[in-house]
Amino acid sequence: MKVLVPVDGSQYSEAALKVAADYAKTKGANICLINVVPFIEGLDLEISAAEREKLSASLAKRGDYIVQQACGILTAQDIISTCRSVVASVSVHGAIIEFAEKEKADLIIIGTKGLGASSRFKMGSVASKVVKHSPCSVYVVKL
Repeated sequence: MKVLVPVDGSQYSEAALKVAADYAKTKGANICLINVVPFIEGLDLEISAAEREKLSASLAKRGDYIVQQACGILTAQDIISTCRSVVASVSVHGAIIEFAEKEKADLIIIGTKGLGASSRFKMGSVASKVVKHSPCSVYVVKL
């Protein structure tokens, strides 16, 4: 069984990662991690091409750091993540769904909200869209 866990460094994704770790221990599942960073190349930003490239590189570096932190949490519990990826996309939920399809994930474990979520919503728009359009089952973790 392959479990996809989107991580963004928020307390919600950390809670989802903990649930996934427990799931991996009890079910022997393989964990796959993904971080989606904004794709800014196509955006109309009033910055130079060099600054745009620098910003893209910074976002990718931050995404890689978040994935590595998540790997560290799993490794501390003797769980190996079989795949790790940082993906640039204009659609976070779209990238998660596409990645789940490509990796043939059996389950997605996702936090209810992410870094950009407003506390007034019960479930963030990314989690909601992943639930609606996912090719596999989705486990939504609340705090």
